[in-house]
Amino acid sequence: MTPDHVDISALKNHEGQSVTLRGWLYNKRSSKGLHFLVMRDGTGLSQCVVNQGEVDESSWQAAESATQESSIELKGLVRADEKQVGGYEVQVTEMNLIHQAEEYPITPKEHGVDFLMNHRHLWLRSRRQWAILRIRNSVIMSIHNFFQERGFLQMDAPILTGTAVEGTSTLFEMEYFGRSAYLTQSGQLHGEAMAMAFGKIYTFGPTFRAEKSKTRRHLTEFWMIEPEMAFYDLEMTMQLAEEMLSRIVSDALANCQAELEVLDRDLEPLKRSLSDYPRVSYDEAVEILHSEKTRKMVEDKIESLKSEATALTTESAEGKATYGQAKKWQKRKIDVREGEIQRRQSEIEEELRNLPKWLKSAQEFEWGNDFGGSDETLITWHYDRPIIVHRFPHGFKAFYMKRDPEDDRLALGMDVLAPEGYGEIVGGGERADDLGFLQDQVKKHGLPEEAFKWYFDLRRYGSVQHAGYGLGLERTVTWICGIHHLRETIPFARTLDRLYP
Repeated sequence: MTPDHVDISALKNHEGQSVTLRGWLYNKRSSKGLHFLVMRDGTGLSQCVVNQGEVDESSWQAAESATQESSIELKGLVRADEKQVGGYEVQVTEMNLIHQAEEYPITPKEHGVDFLMNHRHLWLRSRRQWAILRIRNSVIMSIHNFFQERGFLQMDAPILTGTAVEGTSTLFEMEYFGRSAYLTQSGQLHGEAMAMAFGKIYTFGPTFRAEKSKTRRHLTEFWMIEPEMAFYDLEMTMQLAEEMLSRIVSDALANCQAELEVLDRDLEPLKRSLSDYPRVSYDEAVEILHSEKTRKMVEDKIESLKSEATALTTESAEGKATYGQAKKWQKRKIDVREGEIQRRQSEIEEELRNLPKWLKSAQEFEWGNDFGGSDETLITWHYDRPIIVHRFPHGFKAFYMKRDPEDDRLALGMDVLAPEGYGEIVGGGERADDLGFLQDQVKKHGLPEEAFKWYFDLRRYGSVQHAGYGLGLERTVTWICGIHHLRETIPFARTLDRLYP
């Protein structure tokens, strides 16, 4: 065969032509004298039909022997077929089995989360993971393009630091040539120094938090995008965050149609997220939590989930009743759907356990406390697009936050909360620019002053009003994809109990 080959995603450019494809066998079904091979190559899927009467014996035996995830090379004629995955089909004329895979451990039947995460190196090959991680790539490219087009420089903050940024309780400590060092919680402080040199910068890198949290919103290693801007105030920063998220969503809708379809993502909430993000003060958000409307929304949600669970149980029973009489391809379809039903039922059970607790927490929420994940979820239920909550009590904000000149109880901070219950994806605000205030805050937070000498210098030599924020990449991708847990949005998740593979 010729060494030249095309990507499956490019088949639309080769209709009626003979092409060579290289990839892996995703699925196979057979009938007398025919093999229907669904092939994947990382860019997409395509059905490739091997007709015994139209190929040589070697090619037919390759199709016969190919097992799931075997690596294959084939040559064939491209024809349009809207009924097939990707809209095109390949009529095979030659086929070569590069490597025959052993029995593949991941099947269409339901697997538990632990099993799938233990096989993450293989799970990445599934269509769902293909879609999620391609959307992650789209989000990354959107972010780079957004900032580059606006004159921002990408800069790199150190991963090893000498002190805490967000609090000492969530640091990963290590020995560093006889002294302590820490994996960074944020690139922000160094980002401020770079902004004083270059005006507008952004960092894009891994960050680490040693929180002992097992929620669906937490990883111990995750990626952050952190712009820092000289001469920016809170209002300018909120506007920049809105424009950035709008760009991310717009690009995903334009460039990831196939991926969003694989995930069965409802696109309407994304389309509403292209502009006009409401600004909601902390005080207003507290009132929302205490409101009768919130109570009613939670009660309605509980009833809706119970109805959905009943419908899923009925559907599962119907599938099992017809399983014995179903054909092989029908059984495979039933197995896949049963896996989806079990996953959704598990999510519903979790939500039904949590919702009464969430409502109690909201009704008893006290001014001055930070919002928890459930509080953020309930607040977002009141809006059909992202919202920006601003001006928080300074007590739970970082030491470097600037105070509101109109109310010293408040910090000039802001969080962007994604709709549909996804909660915080952006956090930031104005940075304190007064040296004396900053030195006092370091003392009050019990932080080592010596470690911040360089940071104080930024207020000694040309201090200006400045601001910035951090966007959590995995949380943002989770929202764009409309999925439940962010562990699927990073190739290899690191959580409280997972360091393998």
